Amino acid sequence: MSLFWRIFLLNAAVLVAATLLLLGPVTVSTPVLLTEAVVLTVGLAAMLVANAALLRVGLAPLHRLTRAMTTLDLLQPEPRPVPAGQAGIADLIRAFNAMIDRLEAERATSAASALSAQEAERRRVAQELHDEVGQTLTAVLLELKQVARHAPEPVRAQLAQVQETTRDSLDEIRRIARRLRPGVLEELGLTSALKALVTEVTGHTDLSVRQHLDADLPALDGEAELVIYRVAQEALTNTVRHARATTVELSLARQPGHVQLRIRDDGRGVRDAAEGAGVRGMRERALLIGAQLSVAPGPDGGTEVRLRVPLGGREHRP
Repeated sequence: MSLFWRIFLLNAAVLVAATLLLLGPVTVSTPVLLTEAVVLTVGLAAMLVANAALLRVGLAPLHRLTRAMTTLDLLQPEPRPVPAGQAGIADLIRAFNAMIDRLEAERATSAASALSAQEAERRRVAQELHDEVGQTLTAVLLELKQVARHAPEPVRAQLAQVQETTRDSLDEIRRIARRLRPGVLEELGLTSALKALVTEVTGHTDLSVRQHLDADLPALDGEAELVIYRVAQEALTNTVRHARATTVELSLARQPGHVQLRIRDDGRGVRDAAEGAGVRGMRERALLIGAQLSVAPGPDGGTEVRLRVPLGGREHRP
């Protein structure tokens, strides 16, 4: 039984008992006149309706709090319930908001540590691929080339095929290393890194790509640039793998108070599919820098990913 009905039935029991007393031993006349009974019954009904209406209004903040508790997602911050109602209810809502703030702060700290460790591991693996495996394959290519010079003609053709396979493997390892550790981001900046990312991810597909990258972007710290790059990387990868799109548009522009990254395609859209690990990973990265991420159907179909990165600190949460 809900709190509303518990309080209502208790009040109703008191009112019914009072009415029965007036109709019984405590009455205005003996015997009870019909008009008196009608007046008392109507009065009881009016008091019950008024009691229910007042309780509904008084407990409305608790209903809003209940809805917030059942729908809250720490990866998609929403405006907090407004502390309203009597002092006790308002205190409860304020305590709930403070608890959510603590949970979000703890989650952000944990996510920052996990993502930092992940990026460090990416750099280590990329470095090992480049230095160890890459150099080993390069040495193998040189040895194959040397052997092919002195091999008879039938064997030379086979060695040439082995060289091509080894060269393709070396290119693939370099590509994986670049995806793990975007060196171009550190060396040439965010705009050049995004251009290289678009070429790398969509270069072997039939996608038509449109890019709009502002030339006068404000200065961003390294963490914000890395988040923008990783979100763009995940969004483009999802478009290539799952969207069945023919066109994708990537834009990075300066807006009042923030920088906005937008990736829009004309694919089959998100529909009612549950968010996967990739989208949740993008949300976790966005929260690290106080950015807002939205993944929604585009205005003309397909999917639109928007990342708003605030300038000068975290955005104020309503």
